[in-house]
Amino acid sequence: MDEKYMKEALKEAKKSLLSDDVPVGAVIVLNNKIISRGHNMKEKNNDPTQHAEIIAIKKATKKLNDWYLNDCIMYVTMEPCLMCAGALIQSHIKKLVYGIKNDKFGYVDSIDNILNNKQNNHIVEIKGNILANESRILIQNFFKTKR
Repeated sequence: MDEKYMKEALKEAKKSLLSDDVPVGAVIVLNNKIISRGHNMKEKNNDPTQHAEIIAIKKATKKLNDWYLNDCIMYVTMEPCLMCAGALIQSHIKKLVYGIKNDKFGYVDSIDNILNNKQNNHIVEIKGNILANESRILIQNFFKTKR
C-alpha cells in the first residue's frame, strides 16, 4: 500500500519541475483515500515556506476543518526538513512515509528519538526508503540541469 501512495507523491513532485522547484511531492491519506496533495512551490510563489509537506498539511486541515490530523498518513518523496518535521508534530500526523533521506536538510531521522519519545503527547510513526530509487533519480536529474 505504501508504494501506491508514494507513486502519487512522485506525480506531485514532477509538478514542481514546471516552476523550476526542487521536485518534492507529498500526499496525505485518511482511511485509504488521498485527502490532499502538495508539491514544492518556493520558486513559483517566492516563499521559502512553500514546501510540499506544508502545502499538503494546509489543504488537509482545510478539508477536514480541523488541524488535528491524528489518523492521517503523509507520503513524501524526500525526508522532511526541520520546519516540516515540526509541522508534522504540530498537526499530529499519525505516520510519515518518505522516499529518500535528505542528507543536506533532512531532519526526521535526526529527531526520531524525540518524535518517538513516550513522554511526548504525540508520536509520529516513521518509515523511510519507499521507492527511494525513483525519488533519487528525480532529484539527481533536477540538479544535473542546474550544474
